[in-house]
Amino acid sequence: MTNRLPFHKRRSVRITAVVVAVLGLALAWWLISPLFIDKVVDEPFPRAAMAVIPDDMTAAEVEDVMMEAEAIDTVVGEDMPASDMSEAEPPSTTSADPEATATTTASAETTTTAMDAVETTEPQALEPVVTGPVAVATGALMDADDFHKGSGQVTVYRLEDGSHVLRLEDIEVTNGPDLRVIVAPAHGITNREALQAAGYIDLGSLKGNIGSQNYDFPADYQITEQVTVIIYCRPFHVIFATAELS
Repeated sequence: MTNRLPFHKRRSVRITAVVVAVLGLALAWWLISPLFIDKVVDEPFPRAAMAVIPDDMTAAEVEDVMMEAEAIDTVVGEDMPASDMSEAEPPSTTSADPEATATTTASAETTTTAMDAVETTEPQALEPVVTGPVAVATGALMDADDFHKGSGQVTVYRLEDGSHVLRLEDIEVTNGPDLRVIVAPAHGITNREALQAAGYIDLGSLKGNIGSQNYDFPADYQITEQVTVIIYCRPFHVIFATAELS
């Protein structure tokens, strides 16, 4: 005779098998589905990062106001209409009082001398004033291999407050599970071993595999001469795309 498990034990085994199967399918979907589904993100450049936010406004509202102001063409430095001095009568220099005539003549000579001094003074060169964000390193996103693709522009900007932001502009990357935006202080990184040897910081999850987006650097992070931005798949430890900045 064959020994059969009691009914309640067989039921527990079936339930366990179903739960494992469901969890397995969910995990498989999480790992595989990004390969067939794109996520599009279109973040504007963080202009509000340099602005002082009023108490009654949010950062998003400040961003909207600054973008609207940027879209308005403002005419600056319009020429002032020249007054027609030819028709004006010249002031009379005749006077019955000789002393008044002499005073008027001396005043005119003083004015002419002052104007001549202004005209002969050479203009002073003005030092250029740099305002707004400054690009300190830039490069193009490249394929990691024949299957993992990447394109678009990658730039590190220094903002007016001294902080740094990473801007991914019009990128398109092969999608995958748990993609991370990683920055390493070296070039020539093509695999996990080289990445670990160089050291890196993780700026967070890739917000979308298509479009434009921003990532903040830690306040104390120093931008080195060689910088590589890497789109990295954490579950599989695979590099999807790289951008060597210079």
